[in-house]
Amino acid sequence: MTLKLCVLTPNRIFWDSEVEEIILSTNSGQIGILPTHTPIATSVDIGILRIRLNGRWLTMALMGGFARIGNNEITVLVNDAERSSDIDPQEAQQTVEIAEANFRKAKGKRQKIEANIALCRARTRVKAVSPISVGK
Repeated sequence: MTLKLCVLTPNRIFWDSEVEEIILSTNSGQIGILPTHTPIATSVDIGILRIRLNGRWLTMALMGGFARIGNNEITVLVNDAERSSDIDPQEAQQTVEIAEANFRKAKGKRQKIEANIALCRARTRVKAVSPISVGK
């Protein structure tokens, strides 16, 4: 039995395929979803989506949104998404360093919040290209 996973960004259908299992980063932690999962709606954190497909794990960086799970269908609406295979590890690490510097320089509540979000996004991209422990 499989799950139908659809990941949508404002600009495109990012993923639309049958999968065996996913691990989704939510605002309350990671959740694993297998076929016949209890229906839920949840917020999606800036974080990693792991997808098991044909016995192998794929990793994606998600930039926050919402998910609806029910009837073996998962719909994930996110601000942006990126496959780990599309991320340049060196560029991602440089982005983290820039984001950390910007966070340290941020003044005022708004700048600190924006800098923190940029840093979370940058760290998620680095995490997406790092070796994973799931399924090993």
